[in-house]
Amino acid sequence: MRSRALLSVLLAVAVASGCAHAPPPAVTEVQLHEPLPGLYTSGQPAPGDWRALKARGVRTVVDLRVPGELKGRDEAAEVRAAGLRYVNIPVDGGQGLTDANARALHAVLAPAHGGVLVHCSSGNRAGALLALEQFELDHAAAEQALALGKAAGLTHLEALLRQHLGLSAPEAK
Repeated sequence: MRSRALLSVLLAVAVASGCAHAPPPAVTEVQLHEPLPGLYTSGQPAPGDWRALKARGVRTVVDLRVPGELKGRDEAAEVRAAGLRYVNIPVDGGQGLTDANARALHAVLAPAHGGVLVHCSSGNRAGALLALEQFELDHAAAEQALALGKAAGLTHLEALLRQHLGLSAPEAK
């Protein structure tokens, strides 16, 4: 009986001191999409999310925000401090959906084989650029690329993306 009490006390001390294995922290500030295995997209992560993302297997962060868009934070420094690779591909709204940006994203994704987070402020540009990259460089069918973009967070850039993909506007319901 006494040994059980002692074991309980020792276990409580170990947990309190951090010796016990705790589950990886959950991402609390941002909703993640996983349109392809190991490829995540999202809106802007909070400063405290980088460790949780790393625990989920993210090794590279691709930031699609343009310089000055994230005021008061140095995301590159935050990401690197968490032990992750940081890549910036500035996508300025719809006009940033270019072949050059799709190739830049492809250059990051192709050798990575997963463990990549692509984000912007809301996930819209991330979904749009990923769809364009899949269509132009991975030769996905236009409808398949569009569906992937939507799964990755595409919203109000859909009409412009449809033009890039050679798709007509959706039929009214």
